[in-house]
Amino acid sequence: MPDIYQHIGNQIRELRTTLRGKGISQADLAEAVKTTANTVSRWETATYKPSIADLQKLARVFGVPITSFFPQPESRSQTNTLLTATVDLDEEDLEELTLYALFRRARRQTKQKR
Repeated sequence: MPDIYQHIGNQIRELRTTLRGKGISQADLAEAVKTTANTVSRWETATYKPSIADLQKLARVFGVPITSFFPQPESRSQTNTLLTATVDLDEEDLEELTLYALFRRARRQTKQKR
């Protein structure tokens, strides 16, 4: 299975090249999400890793849920729920949520080592 960022990049490319039946250029997509064509290219090749905020912007442009960028195995229903719950959060809230998740993981790992 490809790396998650390769999968995301493939999804971005697929959605971009099929948008409205004929696709749009990397430059047009970059303008729509307020970045550069070079960044879009690097997302598509997994050289750069798009943030959740970037994926939210892309999802709005493509008219798809943010979860469409991620692999969809059945065991990922909790991940889909979490991603859906974070769609409208601003950067500060997303950062706080990320820090909380990292704290919870570290706490669980600490408890397991005892």
